[in-house]
Amino acid sequence: MRILVTGPDGVLGSNVVRELLTRDYEVSVMLLDASAKTPTLDGLNIHRFYGNILDPSALDAAFEHHDVVIHCAASTSVYPARDPFVNKVNIEGSQNVIDAALRHDIKRLIYVGTANSFGYGDAENPGKEGNPYVSGKYGLDYMDSKRKAQELVLDAVKNKNLPALVVNPTFMIGPYDSKPSSGAMIVAVHQGKVPGYTSGGKNYVAVKDAAVAIANAVTMGRIGEAYILGNENLRFKEAFEMIAETIGAKKIKRQLPDFIVKFYGSMSSFFAKLFKTTPAVTKELARISCDIHYYSPEKARKELGLPSTPVKEAVAECYAWFVENGYLAKK
Repeated sequence: MRILVTGPDGVLGSNVVRELLTRDYEVSVMLLDASAKTPTLDGLNIHRFYGNILDPSALDAAFEHHDVVIHCAASTSVYPARDPFVNKVNIEGSQNVIDAALRHDIKRLIYVGTANSFGYGDAENPGKEGNPYVSGKYGLDYMDSKRKAQELVLDAVKNKNLPALVVNPTFMIGPYDSKPSSGAMIVAVHQGKVPGYTSGGKNYVAVKDAAVAIANAVTMGRIGEAYILGNENLRFKEAFEMIAETIGAKKIKRQLPDFIVKFYGSMSSFFAKLFKTTPAVTKELARISCDIHYYSPEKARKELGLPSTPVKEAVAECYAWFVENGYLAKK
């Protein structure tokens, strides 16, 4: 079976490609730029295509002669909060992928969304698939565009017989995080740059577990369904304590009051706009950090065989990869 992965060089894509290769699939990847470095893919037995998902002709060249497409490519930018480019990539790009999948009779399209596309919950009543979307209140085009793209996929299943399903990862941690993205919080704890934790919390999952579930979705799962890929619901206090203990860093002891966090986020956004810089914390991210975003992964465990690796193990693997690749050489 021949499988194409878009966005293969991110932390999720890099793990998905490796998982597919362990199953002896013929794996191809679609990368944006032939000149860009791809340290997490170098040396792997894969075929490379180059092009933009906004270019239908590039998608046609990549999709031809493939059986399955795993669409990981997306813009994850959260600043500025309203960004036409984010919408273009995530909505128009996903529509192009849908159209190309239909043109080339792809046997299965696996769209990688986000758990935020479903309403979140708390420890007693965690968010589940089918919960109405509530994250629009944050005013982030990233969240809104991913929700819209998911709707496009499921609408095409219903009205155009697209053989597709959706996977919705929570906050993924693990190796091959070359930017780094989610692993930036581990780097920050290592460097002692976290002044305190906020009152909120969220769901965490080992990226290798998400990759296993996505690879399983090639043959498992139901067309037209969505699956939250998650594991442990943790308060930020619990998460930072676990990270510090795992990597041998200084414990973070202070809880930051919500009003201070939100005020700081607002000021950061204001001055970033004034001086044309990119803030580490925006007013939107500050608001999010004060809320509880818990989810249940039970459906994916039952139907996609989603593993449940302790998040502490994922942190250790991510940290080891950072050490091995020189990300933590300087404090």
